[in-house]
Amino acid sequence: MNKLIAAAMLSLVTLCASAERADSLKQAVINYDSLDVDEVNGTRILTGNVVLTRGTLVLKSDKAVLKESPEGYMSLTLTSAPGHVATFRQKRDGGPDLWVEGQAERIEYDERTELVKLFSNAVVKQLENSKLTNEVDGPFISYDNRKEIVAVRNDVSGETKPGKGRGTLILAPRRNAQAAPAPAAGK
Repeated sequence: MNKLIAAAMLSLVTLCASAERADSLKQAVINYDSLDVDEVNGTRILTGNVVLTRGTLVLKSDKAVLKESPEGYMSLTLTSAPGHVATFRQKRDGGPDLWVEGQAERIEYDERTELVKLFSNAVVKQLENSKLTNEVDGPFISYDNRKEIVAVRNDVSGETKPGKGRGTLILAPRRNAQAAPAPAAGK
């Protein structure tokens, strides 16, 4: 069983290729219905159809709590209303039409470390030319854009606990029909 889990985790490394590097140098544009700012604590609470766009990165949710470090790095917690999900989508480096997108009831994004954590009903998909190439789901997904490391756990705490749920990993074929070996003669 542990070998199966290890093999699945190694497969996940391909799920999250590096995010578009230029995004971190672009301005963040945030649309919302309501905003409350606490300048002393450096916190902004945005509610109602929140959409943050920074380059190719798009984050959406019903509510967002944004904090900014003195150095200018954002940390963002997106939460969804009951029956909804928070989402993200970002272009990946390495080709003209490579994307990663995900959804969960809560998403935490740390710009400094480029770490994204998805909590409760989490799904992350990798797309190439609008075609699904990989998909993973579980109660908790964490991925590090810089190190290209993905962790999926069966509990929203970020831990694996006996008897909790199971995740699913879907890997699309990497070769096409023309590349498949021809059947042996006489078979």
